[in-house]
Amino acid sequence: MTTPPIPNVALNDGATMPAIGFGTYLLNGSQGVSDMVSALHVGYTLLDSAFNYENEGAVGEAIRKAGLPRETLRVTSKLPGRHHHYKEAIATVEESLYRAQLDYYDQYLIHWPNPSKGLYVEAWTALVEAQKRGLIRSIGVCNFLPEHLEAIISATGVTPAVNQIELHPYFPQDAQRAFNAKQGIATQSWSPLGRASHMLQDPVLQEIATRIGRSIVQVILRWHVQLGAVPLPKASSPERQAQNLNIFDFELAADDMAKIATLARPDGRTFDQDPARYEEF
Repeated sequence: MTTPPIPNVALNDGATMPAIGFGTYLLNGSQGVSDMVSALHVGYTLLDSAFNYENEGAVGEAIRKAGLPRETLRVTSKLPGRHHHYKEAIATVEESLYRAQLDYYDQYLIHWPNPSKGLYVEAWTALVEAQKRGLIRSIGVCNFLPEHLEAIISATGVTPAVNQIELHPYFPQDAQRAFNAKQGIATQSWSPLGRASHMLQDPVLQEIATRIGRSIVQVILRWHVQLGAVPLPKASSPERQAQNLNIFDFELAADDMAKIATLARPDGRTFDQDPARYEEF
């Protein structure tokens, strides 16, 4: 199945990333490698991984098996909470590269701020240094609230290129997205489909999808793109992978975007993972 070209999103450090990426959570071992090779052959060029996913080796193997030029790909991993101390953070970035057998990561992100530990500024300082050493092209964060972002920018003078946050129609994160944009930080969307099957039966989304002749998943992913966010969907079958990628040859009307905006919920987080208090190590 052919898919339209993927537009690029400009980052504040001069790099770019594709407007959609491929999530690799729970894609491990030989089957994970196969799924990622399929995604790369379908047309994805951004693979999103993490140290805690325990699949950086599979990511590297998929890149080698896919046979695509390394410079055409964008590969992301993330620093776990247990390694926020400076020396540990540097060593973890190096270990991530060893696991994947890569010379550099295109993006490396702090996975969670873990504010009660008070080490995320130290972790950010380490990523700044790792970038200077050429281990990482772009550095960023995940799940950082405005106060966390302000703290690391104030301490280092370096603004993250990316903030990856939970984002889907039930939790559109208007204020956080606006803050990211004001700071020149690109927003990536984890759990872009809500990790919840009931969203895929939502009558508002179903009506839009039926009327325009697209799947509900395509409507949701296109919604992300039109918000200016980069979704990171995951799929195993080549057909579903291609369908998820095929969102750049149509647009949602303003009225449809407004209808989707009505789905926002105050308690929209899928697993109540509020970065102000939730922590992950």
